[in-house]
Amino acid sequence: MRTPLLALLVALALALSVTGCASRHAPAAQRRVTYTAAPATGDASYYASRFQGRPTASGERFDNNQLTAAHRTMPFGTKVRVTNLSNGRSVVVRVNDRGPYARGRIIDLSQAAAIRIDIVRAGVARVRVEPLGASARHAVATTD
Repeated sequence: MRTPLLALLVALALALSVTGCASRHAPAAQRRVTYTAAPATGDASYYASRFQGRPTASGERFDNNQLTAAHRTMPFGTKVRVTNLSNGRSVVVRVNDRGPYARGRIIDLSQAAAIRIDIVRAGVARVRVEPLGASARHAVATTD
């Protein structure tokens, strides 16, 4: 009697792990994701000053005077080169927040970064975003 019960339990455990039910609660540190580090082109904007001092998604306090950015999927700490396609100016920023949430935008910059590539007056500019280094290719998955 024990053998069929054991076989049933093993089959159930396998079925749950294959469908994801058992692994759904695995600690984030045990799951890995691969991020494609290909350059992307799209619109960039910058943070309003009202966010100064507020916590970012990474837990840091937002500082408009630092060279930081928000991106929807890049791992926190990833450094990226952002180039304004209209004037060729570029800046390297570190991703420390999630966003942008405005439709059609691919990155939000701190005001310091926006000044460096001259998008403050326009508010939005077409840019190329190029992830730099190994951290852009591999990161620990986070729970969203």
